[in-house]
Amino acid sequence: MSDSILANRRAGLEEAFFARHNEELRQRMLQADAERFRKEALTAATGIVDEVVLARLMALNIGAGTLAALTLVPMVLVAWADGSISTEERRAILAGANEAGLKPGGPALELLEGWLDTRPAPALFEAWKHYVTALSHSLPPGERQSLEASVLAQAHKVAAATGAFLGLTSPISDSENKVLRELAHSFHPA
Repeated sequence: MSDSILANRRAGLEEAFFARHNEELRQRMLQADAERFRKEALTAATGIVDEVVLARLMALNIGAGTLAALTLVPMVLVAWADGSISTEERRAILAGANEAGLKPGGPALELLEGWLDTRPAPALFEAWKHYVTALSHSLPPGERQSLEASVLAQAHKVAAATGAFLGLTSPISDSENKVLRELAHSFHPA
């Protein structure tokens, strides 16, 4: 009888071991799938295909939504710089949102539309600046410059969207230029 008890316990131990081992394998497979999905979403949102850059962004817990916000917040801030958003600025921002992969009816686009309807609190700009400053410290110079160029190009498009008055004035107002300078400065922490 003791042999059968021992055999049953051995079988139970083996079963528990393999169940635990199988669960560990299953969890690793799920994690690999989740990481692959995050990487694909990041690539779709940014156009970045460089595996090293993608791995670094993922290690920093930067996802597609974060990068979309990273590019959209400056556009919104520039648009509101002179106190109102023109139809042309709104169009430019929504085009940028479309390029960033924001889906109609999705929460990110709803948030953006809220910012277009009601000027965001100054805390949004402060939070964005702190985030970019921290991010700039963790990216190599080439990657930081690439990200800066992309973000500032989108913001500049919005600033220039309204256009010059009869070609006699700059399409970018002094207040918009001030915001553009502040945005650029955020990428170069002291």
